Amino acid sequence: MPEDWPRCPETDAARYRTAGHWAGVTASALLRDLAARHGPRTALVDGPRRWSYAELDAHVDRLRAGLTRAGVRPGERVVVHLPNRAEFVHLWFALVRLGAVPVHAMPAHRHGEIRRLAQIAGATTYVVAERAGTLDGSALAARVHDALAPPRRVILLTEAGSGSSVSTASPAVAPSPVPTATPGVVPEVLTWSSLLADGVTAPSDAGGHGDTADPGGLAMLLLSGGSTGAPKLIPRTHDDYLYAAREGARMCELGPDSVYLVCLPIGFNFAFGAPGVLGTLLSGGTVVVARDPSPPTAFDLIARERVTVTALTPPLVPAWVEEHGTSAPDLSSLRVLQVGGARLADHEAGRVEEVLGVRLQQVFGMAEGLVNYTRLDDPPHLRRTTQGVPPTAADEVLVVDDEDRPLPTGEVGELLTRGPSTPRGYYRAAEHNRRAFTADGFYRSGDLVRRLPSGHLVVVGRRKEQINRGGEKIDTAEVEELLRSHPRVRAVALLPVPDPVLGERSVAFVAGVEPALTPREAARYLAKCGLAAYKAPDRVVPVPDLPLTPVGKVDKAALARRFSAEPGQVGSG
Repeated sequence: MPEDWPRCPETDAARYRTAGHWAGVTASALLRDLAARHGPRTALVDGPRRWSYAELDAHVDRLRAGLTRAGVRPGERVVVHLPNRAEFVHLWFALVRLGAVPVHAMPAHRHGEIRRLAQIAGATTYVVAERAGTLDGSALAARVHDALAPPRRVILLTEAGSGSSVSTASPAVAPSPVPTATPGVVPEVLTWSSLLADGVTAPSDAGGHGDTADPGGLAMLLLSGGSTGAPKLIPRTHDDYLYAAREGARMCELGPDSVYLVCLPIGFNFAFGAPGVLGTLLSGGTVVVARDPSPPTAFDLIARERVTVTALTPPLVPAWVEEHGTSAPDLSSLRVLQVGGARLADHEAGRVEEVLGVRLQQVFGMAEGLVNYTRLDDPPHLRRTTQGVPPTAADEVLVVDDEDRPLPTGEVGELLTRGPSTPRGYYRAAEHNRRAFTADGFYRSGDLVRRLPSGHLVVVGRRKEQINRGGEKIDTAEVEELLRSHPRVRAVALLPVPDPVLGERSVAFVAGVEPALTPREAARYLAKCGLAAYKAPDRVVPVPDLPLTPVGKVDKAALARRFSAEPGQVGSG
């Protein structure tokens, strides 16, 4: 029976191991080693709660034991849908220590996305916050429960039951009306506090520590930005993901004195492993969790915790610059500000260093593996106008034309990549893999770049039908398919339009019956279909019909040309 995901060929794997790129260590064993080396040092901070490395390791053991008692087994996939809380880190390490596979969901995801994630992954378990902003985790769990594979577990994180550091946490009682566990029977709904309580009483060897797991085995599943109607899951191994985090930490010059502030969603690849949470921990540094990305919250944490590095997406940069001019915060500890997830405008890049007084590090990469960084000692013009270089020469990069022929330096083409951080295919997507990867294992990123003589990449566009709305990737096919099911829509095409703040916004060109669909109606309809709010079109433009190519497909290039000449029409609706 074929595997659910294609493994790296043994010849390449041996080369990566020999060169030291793949260390042959699991994330669980890494945490165990970090606890031994940095025991009393602070590893994780969330508000008033703090965990040393030793306490974090012990807390992970406790949670792993509770998960085992709840019936979670090695190899099971678990959808993790948590906001920025320390519990994300606890759960992630507990799952990999158990040998289960975390599937990263984003906080903005709703029932449509979660159901698809669960179905593709074959997930048995869904972990969600009971309340997070406007999200009602209990109601959401009820809508996705049947998409889980048996035995269909739901775990709710409640503020009252989330616990604190190992040295102060005490088991809490599961709140009514959520049922408590019956001896010998795993309930369909569990609370975080019940897991911790079970973990206290569970046998010390329950489920094992997972430290003997295969470093080349499946560690986690990340969601691709996507360019087709169905989402794609990216299989990441301990070897390739820890390599990426370690090399990212080197490019960011992290060490034991580094303090990393998580402003972006913690499950986002950029925030979790580029170098993010993992890169900071493997450097012996401290991770500080920001519960919201607002400048006042971030600035307060930077001053209080003496943060040295953090990461933003481009839409957050102007807000930071504006707030800095208003509140004059203490950013004296902040050494590096990473910006990635979308192309940062050159003029905004200059403002980062001039106004905030920190070193800018541009980051360009993908959950599919390769992450590029500008070096901290790059001259200013490279830091401000390029999106960086691969961490090592083992991360192979090709810039090719439409026939996959390599292009000379300076010419624009599609970025193809292969290396120790890049998987050889998506999870359970054999047919798509034949299109997304070359026969010799290069991933077709869909990004259009040009490479400078220095090796730095400049991102100029994208081939994929995907809208990058401030770092949030919108799959046009997914939105179009759902909008076409609206009773007043005959045909629809979703296109990006440039935006000075977000980089791109989405415009839906809709052919339909009167009255014309409004943006508010479109947003409400897509929300009912279970899509995240950011995927709703920013504008809706009614059109009599959509232009077609000679083979009968929607001619989006012609549509874009037609309406770019009439900006008033794009701005209406």
